[in-house]
Amino acid sequence: MTVPEIEPSAIPADAYLLDVREQDEWLAGHAPEAVHIPMTQIQGRVDEVPDDRTVYVVCRVGGRSLQVAAWLNQLGRDAVNVGGGMQSWESAQRPMVSETGQEPFVA
Repeated sequence: MTVPEIEPSAIPADAYLLDVREQDEWLAGHAPEAVHIPMTQIQGRVDEVPDDRTVYVVCRVGGRSLQVAAWLNQLGRDAVNVGGGMQSWESAQRPMVSETGQEPFVA
């Protein structure tokens, strides 16, 4: 199955952005409106992911998010992988926040 991919700069402002990185990565820096469900928890929490709109899935570089997007698509969801992950997000100078009180960065 081919998974659609999008560059961070092309993600709509009102998009549902699902961040599947681990907790320490999330705390260091993430997109302000992102929803955090680590890849290791997605199967048990899939009901939290909307099934009536496109889900943009992001991780650090795009590998984990590709796997999650493919799985969601197999379930009949509309999921798109964010190409290059949060590293590309940061390079595109998209907004980021941290949960540590320090400057956000991609861990």
